[in-house]
Amino acid sequence: MTRTGAALLFAASALLLGGAGAAAADDAPPSPSASDGGAQGPTEAGTSFRTAQLFQAGQHATADASSGDYLYWRVPVDAGRRPTVTAKVTFPASSVRSGDTTWQVDVYDGLRRRQPCRYGAQTKTLAPDQDTVELRCALRTVRAWAEPWSNDPLPGDYYIRLTAVGAAQGDLGLPMTADVTLDAPSAGGAFAVGGRLGAPLVPGATLSGDTDDSAGPGSTDSAGADSGDPVVGDSDDASDASSAPAVETVAQPADEPDGGWSSGWWTDRWLWTGGGAVAAALAGVGGYHVTRPRRRPTPPPGY
Repeated sequence: MTRTGAALLFAASALLLGGAGAAAADDAPPSPSASDGGAQGPTEAGTSFRTAQLFQAGQHATADASSGDYLYWRVPVDAGRRPTVTAKVTFPASSVRSGDTTWQVDVYDGLRRRQPCRYGAQTKTLAPDQDTVELRCALRTVRAWAEPWSNDPLPGDYYIRLTAVGAAQGDLGLPMTADVTLDAPSAGGAFAVGGRLGAPLVPGATLSGDTDDSAGPGSTDSAGADSGDPVVGDSDDASDASSAPAVETVAQPADEPDGGWSSGWWTDRWLWTGGGAVAAALAGVGGYHVTRPRRRPTPPPGY
C-alpha cells in the first residue's frame, strides 16, 4: 500500500512538471524565421508619431539619419510580455565631432504616455573619440487590463523615439546610423489579470468628419493630446491637429504581434490549477490507501 501511495504522488509530480514545461513552451516568444528576411525590419525611421515605422519584436530596424533628427518606430506588444528596447547609434570612422553628444531613447505606449524604464541606460553620452553608443530600456510587464487612472503599460503599439538631447551646434547634421530592436519575452501567468481591453491600443479607423471625442481604446490621436507628456519634435503635429481635417486611416493586418493578439482568459495558471487539483485528488486517494484500517480475515467456520 505504501508503494501505491508513493507511485500516485510521483505521478502527480510528473503531471505538474509536464504542465509547467508545456506552459513555458507556449509562452516562449516566436523565434525569427527566414520569412522575416533574417529578422530585418524597416530600413528607415519616421519623423513623428504618425509616421513611425512598424516592425515586429525580434527584428532589427535600421535607419541612416543625421545627428539631431527625431527617429520614430512602433512595435506591437501583447499582454503578458516584458519588452526591452535596445538602440545603437554608430558614427562613421571619418566623422569628426567637436564635443560630447548625449543620446536618449524614449518609449511611449499606444496612448502616447511615456513609459518609465525599470532598468537600463536610457541616456548615454558619446565622447568625441567614440563612434558607437548603445542604449537600453526595460519596461514593465504589459498588462491585459488596468485602472483608468494608472499608468500601467497596456497591449498595443509601443512607440520608440531616438534622438540626441545634447549636442554642440557644430555637431548637428552629421551622418549616423541607428539600429533599434525590441525583445518581448513572456512574463508567465503570474502577471495575468482577470480583465482585458476591448481592443488593443493601435491606430484605428477614423472616419472623415467624425466629431465624436469619445475615442475608443484603439484610438491614439485624441488620447495623445491629453497624455500630459510634452512631445519634443512633434510641434508640427500638435499645431495642425485642431485645424487639419480628419483623415481616414485603417489599421493594417500587419499591425499586430506575431500570432495575433492573444489577450484573453487563457493563461498558464489554468495548467497549474488543474495540475494542483489532480495532485490533491491523487494524494487523497493515496493517503486513504496508506492509512485505512486493516481488516483481519474472517476464519472459516469450525476453525
